[in-house]
Amino acid sequence: MPATDKSILTRLYFVAGGLVLFAAAVLFKLVSIQVVDGQKYIALAETRTTKLFTIAPNRGNLYSDDGSLLATSVSKYTIRFDAVTVSDEDFKEHVKPLSDELGKLFGKTSSHYQQVLRKAKHNKNRYALIARNLDYSEYMAVKSFPLFNKGAFKGGLIIEQKSKREHPLGKIAERSVGYERVDENGYRTRVGMEGAFSEYLSGVAGKRWKQKIAKNQWKPTGTDNIIEPKDGYDVYSTIDINIQDIAHHALLGQLEKYKADHGTVIVMETQTGEVKAISNLGQTKEGKYYERLNYAIGESHEPGSTFKLMNLVAALEDKVVDTSTVINTEKGSWKIYRHRVRDTKRGGHGKLSIAEAFEVSSNVAFAKMIHNGYKEDPEKYVNRLMSMGIHKELGLPVKGEGTPVLRYPGDKGWSGLSLAQMAYGYEVSLTPLQTLAFYNAIANNGELIKPRLLKEVKEWNKTIEKFDKEVLNPAICSQETVRKVQQILKNVVAKEHGTGHGMYSSNFSMAGKTGTTQTNYVSKDKDKYEYISSFAGYFPADNPKYSCIVVIHKPDKSVGYYGADVSGPVFKSVAQKVYATSPLIDEVDVKGALDVNLDKAYQSYYANVQKEYNEMPNLKGMCGMDAVSILENLGIKVEVIGNGIVRHQSISKGTDIKKVKKIVLQLS
Repeated sequence: MPATDKSILTRLYFVAGGLVLFAAAVLFKLVSIQVVDGQKYIALAETRTTKLFTIAPNRGNLYSDDGSLLATSVSKYTIRFDAVTVSDEDFKEHVKPLSDELGKLFGKTSSHYQQVLRKAKHNKNRYALIARNLDYSEYMAVKSFPLFNKGAFKGGLIIEQKSKREHPLGKIAERSVGYERVDENGYRTRVGMEGAFSEYLSGVAGKRWKQKIAKNQWKPTGTDNIIEPKDGYDVYSTIDINIQDIAHHALLGQLEKYKADHGTVIVMETQTGEVKAISNLGQTKEGKYYERLNYAIGESHEPGSTFKLMNLVAALEDKVVDTSTVINTEKGSWKIYRHRVRDTKRGGHGKLSIAEAFEVSSNVAFAKMIHNGYKEDPEKYVNRLMSMGIHKELGLPVKGEGTPVLRYPGDKGWSGLSLAQMAYGYEVSLTPLQTLAFYNAIANNGELIKPRLLKEVKEWNKTIEKFDKEVLNPAICSQETVRKVQQILKNVVAKEHGTGHGMYSSNFSMAGKTGTTQTNYVSKDKDKYEYISSFAGYFPADNPKYSCIVVIHKPDKSVGYYGADVSGPVFKSVAQKVYATSPLIDEVDVKGALDVNLDKAYQSYYANVQKEYNEMPNLKGMCGMDAVSILENLGIKVEVIGNGIVRHQSISKGTDIKKVKKIVLQLS
């Protein structure tokens, strides 16, 4: 055999041997994959092509005490198209009529949708976007369109549903209503009632398979869920939307008038502890106000003269003084060590009974009363305050309750001045709601009740859980002391010398205490001093139905800063409007309350509304509650269809307001 043929044959043997070895290796690998690693690769393939996704349930609704919606879940739908599952025949027959219907519904041309659908079919797109954020009626219409009415497989219809939380009251009580959010790491942020009652509202998640398709997208498979989601329970709060609206606008008007940094109003039902209104408004850089933080519950600060009530109760209980005990306030100035206590009245009040000292809010009288009465035994003073629960948090379900500060002798910060300072509300710290709870206890004949935001939890019409009042202390003091301080609180408003007499009305009665607290007082520059103005009390004075506190921070000093001037009018405005509208209050002159002139701050709010709108505003996208409030304040009759956000208004933007008598708003 020639050498050349031998060489060729050798090469052939070599190639053949290589092919045999390669085939053996492939066979070995196939056996290995099938037998040894088969289950691992099957699982990997399944996780990469199909995956079980969580379906978020609809959160339950949050209601006011009369069943009006405070927060609700509105379903929004996204429509996509799977062009692969649709046969060529069905596509050719239905693409134009489907495009015609889509164009009519969404205000686009039929050719636009034909182009979208044909492009998806050509590219074998299994997840082509057709429309986003549809409401329920739009979603049902799309489902009935040609081709799509054949369903997920023959019609290529893909439906994705998400819930969007909406607040029909808009910005009113926004912070108190609150929210629950989950970030990409699964961390939950819970705020207000939405956060506090999340265990009831959340519901139980469902499960559904999805298939991975091109571009890392996941397409739902089939039409049924593996596990159906269970919607959350409905929660009924104690909030009264009428009182909430009154409180919100009364506070807003006064904040605008005094250009204050922020403020809060709380209204509570005396005998039950049910919070009927809670408004928190803070100022933006542009000077507008919104529900920035929950100041009512979370902001602990020195209460100032409203704390004199706690001191008066303590001193009366310990027999340090009686209401008739006379104290010399001298010339309105008293030096203790190197510190000088001053009254606001230049020249002082002279000699006063303790009752009168409270009514005129004498710092000197109270500093002398507490310092001289307890200097030999300061522990007795603090123990008395603690026995009334002033040092304890209220234990609210809402997150972020501020911690009270009540120092004990020997604690860091306690000094020889502490008794005198605490006598008129410094060196202590309380939140507005903690202060209100004490005033409410006096109105409630000494029974301290835990403020409550929740009435009951329901599943449809079935009650799951009901919440009744919770007594924190059945008697914070003796009935004798209660009766005495109730009369003194009434005198603060009723008597001419009282600091709250400017709020007096012959048509309805109120009782309470003014407070003006100086902040940043460590600064030697008086121009840098800021103030907190407050008024805490209850109404009617003799048979209290509601307690209320108003706290306004950093009012413009050039306009005013005393509690009687800044916070008092808000309290009065809330009281008179509740008197005029509440069926619970039976005083003789309730009708007269309707005829009382609104305080200037409340009047200015509505005057500004009318001044701002000479023409019909664009209401689209605005919360329905806000739109109704604006229109009614303009004297326009409003008819509302649906709930949620304004989608259509019957009177177009720019129409002269004077020519408009009625408007129809469509909400969704």
